Formats: sequence, structure tokens, C-alpha cells
Amino acid sequence: MQRFVQLALDFLTGPEPVVPAQRAVAPRAAAPRPQADAAPAEPLSAVFQPGTWHHPRANRLLKLGHCEVAYEFKRGKRRTIGLSVNPDGLTVSAPRWTPLGEVEALLHDTADWVLEKLRHARERAQALDRARTVWADGAEFGYLGQTVRLVLDPAHRFAQAGAELSAPGGDGVALLRLALTAQATEAQIRDVAQAWLMRQAKRVFAERLAHFAPALGVQYKTLRLSSAGTRWGSASADGTIRLNWRLIHLSLDMVDYVVVHELSHLRHMDHSPQFWDVVASVMPDHAQRRQALKRAAVPLGE
Repeated sequence: MQRFVQLALDFLTGPEPVVPAQRAVAPRAAAPRPQADAAPAEPLSAVFQPGTWHHPRANRLLKLGHCEVAYEFKRGKRRTIGLSVNPDGLTVSAPRWTPLGEVEALLHDTADWVLEKLRHARERAQALDRARTVWADGAEFGYLGQTVRLVLDPAHRFAQAGAELSAPGGDGVALLRLALTAQATEAQIRDVAQAWLMRQAKRVFAERLAHFAPALGVQYKTLRLSSAGTRWGSASADGTIRLNWRLIHLSLDMVDYVVVHELSHLRHMDHSPQFWDVVASVMPDHAQRRQALKRAAVPLGE
């Protein structure tokens, strides 16, 4: 019986790995011949412990190559076997009638894909963890692709409520001064800084929507800020555009890509070739921008 499979990867999964170029190595003297009675070299699988990938809700265990993969297995009303990889690990969804042996055979057939995506997901999670901001005096984060450093300055007279951004100094870092004392908690610092970031996001997003909407021949009705954990934006048929406020951490090129993507959905509520033609009409390099967005490390759940 022919098998059908649907392979899925989380929208925010990280980039494909870059294989470094090989460097030239100076010739070395020939190694001495091994003794005739020397023991044969051990295989790598015997030297290194197999990798393990354990989903927190795992209910099945399978060995793929030299790796043990504990995955979440679910059955439901669907026609195909679905493999989904995210930072938690591998989830397999199958129709109620599919034999377990067929599911495991498929996993063996796609082992290289599964292990590659698991590794990418782990690397992605590690990059997001490194990008996580510890909200304190001197903390640094991205703002429209540039670096901003927090400064607690209770004596500063602010023109804007709660915070004020200075121009970048000689080191290329701008200072965001917050009207808080040195005794402020991490939660207080985070709340004041993120409130400022959200105000800037609303302003910048509105400007970019106003710029691109006429070029795409559409009109949007309402802009709403989103804090979604897995989506940069969305569009509704009623003209509502939702954009994740954390886009403000990224460069304007990536902000513009999401703005154009969502506005284009007001022409086509799908990802058909016609939809991508609309995107390309104002942004010919949209594919490169989309890849850059996938590589961006911004902790959405923070």
C-alpha cells in the first residue's frame, strides 16, 4: 500500500547549516604501518554515545541511525502521516487506521530528514536562549537592527513618558534611558522598556503599512499589535492586520517583508503563486528577506 507523508517544520525554525570550507593542510610525514597484530579501529558508534532526542510528551521510542528518538505519537482524524519538528522534539500524527509498523517504517525512511530537523531545532532553541534579554541596567538588545543599551536614570527629565532614546555614540550603541532607580526589579525594567518598544512598534508599523498599501492596491482597516509565540503577523478578511511587536527588534528590511506579506493577503488569502506574485510586485527580493527572518533570533515568548 502506498504511503503518504506530510513533513512540517515550525515557522520559526532556524537556518540550514553552513558547511565550512576545507582549509589546506600542509603535507605530513607518512604514519608508521600498524603492527600485524594491532586491534582494528573501533567504529565511531562504539566510541561516542548515541545522541538522544526526547520530547517532553514522548510516548514512543525508536532508534534512527545511531540516535535514540523519543517522540510524541498521536492518532486522529487525518488522511496522512504527519511529522512535525519543533524545539520540543518530534511529533508524529497518524490516521487511526495506520499500522504502527508502517509509521515506524516511514520514520526509518525519513531518518536523515528527521535527525537534521531535530538538530536545527535544537540549535535554534540555543540561539534564542542566547538572545534572551536579562532586564537590568546596562542590558543590550536590538532595535530596528541596531544595538540599544539600557540606562537607569531617575534624575533625567524625559520628553516622553518613562523613557528616551539617545543617538548612537562612537561605539554605535544608542542609550535608552529609563526613569527608574537602581533598585528597580527586573520585571519593572522589562515592563518600562517593552512599553517603549511597543509604542515604537505601533508607530513604525503604521508608517510602513501606509507606505506599502497603495503600492499593493489594498486598504487595511485596523493595525493591532500581537504577542503571538509562533507568528510574526496575520491578516483577516475584514482588513485587520496583526503584527508581532517584537519585529521592532529586527532590521527594517525584515519588518517591511512581514508588512508586505500580510498586506498581500488582502489580495489572496493563501500562499498560491498568485499571492507570491503580488509580494514580488513590490519586493522582488522577498525570498532572501524571508530567509533572513527565519534566521533572526528573537525570543518570542519572553
